[in-house]
Amino acid sequence: MLNGSSHAAKTKVTVLTADGEFAQSVRTIFGNSGGIDLSVPKGGLADHAGLDLADAAVVVADLDSTRPDDFPALQRLVARLGGRLPLVVVIDCFNETVARQLLQVRVADFLIKPVQPIDLVRACARVAQQANGGETKEAQIYTFLPAAGGVGVSTLAIQTALLLLRSGQRSGASTCLVDLDFQHGACADYLDIEPRLDLNEIEPRPERLDGQLLEIMLSHHSSGLAVIAAPHRPAEMRSFDPNVVTRLLDLVSTRFDYVVIDTPRTWFSWTDNVLIGSNRLYIVTESTVPGLRYAQNLVSAIIERLGDDVQPQVIVNRFEQRMFGPGLRRTDLKQALGTALAGTIPNNYGLVREAIDRGVPLEEVKPRNPVTTELKKLIDPQTTAQRKPAAPAERGRSPVPAR
Repeated sequence: MLNGSSHAAKTKVTVLTADGEFAQSVRTIFGNSGGIDLSVPKGGLADHAGLDLADAAVVVADLDSTRPDDFPALQRLVARLGGRLPLVVVIDCFNETVARQLLQVRVADFLIKPVQPIDLVRACARVAQQANGGETKEAQIYTFLPAAGGVGVSTLAIQTALLLLRSGQRSGASTCLVDLDFQHGACADYLDIEPRLDLNEIEPRPERLDGQLLEIMLSHHSSGLAVIAAPHRPAEMRSFDPNVVTRLLDLVSTRFDYVVIDTPRTWFSWTDNVLIGSNRLYIVTESTVPGLRYAQNLVSAIIERLGDDVQPQVIVNRFEQRMFGPGLRRTDLKQALGTALAGTIPNNYGLVREAIDRGVPLEEVKPRNPVTTELKKLIDPQTTAQRKPAAPAERGRSPVPAR
């Protein structure tokens, strides 16, 4: 905790800012706390390359978007800290570029000016408490993106979350499923739970979303799976402020060990940030010629847009291997997708439909079923080798089979 008696060891908070008004507000915020040893050295973020931070417990960095040297300085500071100290970033504005930069450096938390005193205190207290509890683990984020409509992306995201939940029970690892399809999301319906994410409450002031409010907006499945989902709004076409989604995922990723994201097909202003922040990105398609074409195009578009740091892999859902007769074969999939092909999930409509109707895992309907078996191979958290996407030339070399 940041507050404590005068006899307890003080928590040193170092604030790096060139904003005199913010520096004064920080002194006011923490000045009355006997448990805080506050340090506000003169100069901005770029002026303290050699500052000794060995005895600091939390570092607050004020990022000025008008100073071109500030973000490179933030990158150097993150590299110098090496994860040893939690870093809270305060920024004067928030947009898509800033969100992407913060996801790349993965700071402990961020706040947007004007900063409410209680929000800064809570942020520092939370990250300090996490640091005192041992090394903070980054969540493993699995993101599912449909190549087309109706390919079963929600079903795969749900079953992946349930598999990760089950695999982490022995070690105490926690799992959260996040449905980002705010208009037509199906995860809550498939699990037969009430969606509790109130976007109208958090959109006007995303910075209000903290751990306590997050707990209120979490839904829980009987399996123990935590779910973030909003009520359906099928008649509303809204593009939410990317700050809402970024703030939400930032909190979820610090609260849970595994995060599974069901992403809508429509590309929003925040989609780039979600994909960049993912450890594993799966494009889900179906075993048809158009489905493979959609997946090909989406893989190429993502790499062209976001660069090689994002490595999309394709899951071909509802695949039926036929030795004879019509239909695509596994060799056709490999020829079309190259090394971007992660694997296939067999078609078992009856099993999936029963699991959805009952709101239960596939394993509960039929233990050791082939759908779960194949999905487990793809998302096994013990697998450390990361598959690389096919090179553009390789993807373009072998077109999908002609009609």
